Amino acid sequence: MSADLGGGAGRIVLPEIDSTNAEGFRRADGLDRPTWILAGLQTAGRGRRARPWVSPKGNFHATLVLKPDEPPEIVALRSFAAALALRDALVGLTGLSQGFTLKWPNDVLLSGGKLAGILLESAGLETANPVLCIGIGVNLIAAPDASLVEAGATLPVALLAETGLRVEPAAFLEALAPAYAAWEATFRAQGFAPLRDAWLTHAAKLGEVIRARTGTETREGVFEGIDETGNLILRMAQGPVAIPAAEVFF
Repeated sequence: MSADLGGGAGRIVLPEIDSTNAEGFRRADGLDRPTWILAGLQTAGRGRRARPWVSPKGNFHATLVLKPDEPPEIVALRSFAAALALRDALVGLTGLSQGFTLKWPNDVLLSGGKLAGILLESAGLETANPVLCIGIGVNLIAAPDASLVEAGATLPVALLAETGLRVEPAAFLEALAPAYAAWEATFRAQGFAPLRDAWLTHAAKLGEVIRARTGTETREGVFEGIDETGNLILRMAQGPVAIPAAEVFF
C-alpha cells in the first residue's frame, strides 16, 4: 500500500480477486484513510442490480473505500463525483475533450457507447463503522460482446478500439485518484450544487426524448436534467416527473 495517490489515498494492488467491492468490505476495518483497491483480474465482478461485469485483464477494475459520515442520501451523490472524475481522467489521458459524456445514473459514454460503469455499495451508514465502496470498471482494451447486452441497452465500447490509445490500469488509477479527490473536496466544501452543474454540462441526451424503466413501468419523456438530490427529471405530458432510480434507454 502507498499513500502517493490523490487526496492522500492509499493503494492496494492485487493480481486477481473476486470483486474489488467485496474486497473493500473485507478490508475496511483495517483502513485508516481512503484507499483504492486495484485488481488485475476480477472473477466475480458485478454491476448494478447484481448483473455480472465482464472483467478481463487489461481493463480497469478498482474500488475506492471511504468511511463517510453523512446520511445515505448524501453519500449516494458520490456517484456523480465518480462520473465526473472518470471523465476528467479520460480527457486528461487521451487529450480528447469531445466524445466523453455522462449517462444517468452512473455510466460514462464514449461516442455514444458505454465505456465505464460505477457501482456504489455501502454498509453501516450513520453508525460508528460506515463503509462506502465505489466500484469502477472501465473498458480500456476490451468490451463485452454485444450479444451479452440487454436489448435496447447502450452497447459497450472499448477505449483502445475507439481511440487507438492503450492505457494501462495502473496509469489510469494515477489519473483517476487525484481527479476524484478534487471532486470529493468540492463536494465536502460546497455540497452537490457544483457537481450537479458540472455533470449537466456533459450529460448525454439532455433535452432529448429518453425512456426510463422502473421495475415493470417504462416512462418516456424529455430529459430535462437532475434535481438537487440527483433524481432524473423527465418531462411528460402531465408535467415534470422526478425519478430516483431507473434504467435509462435512448
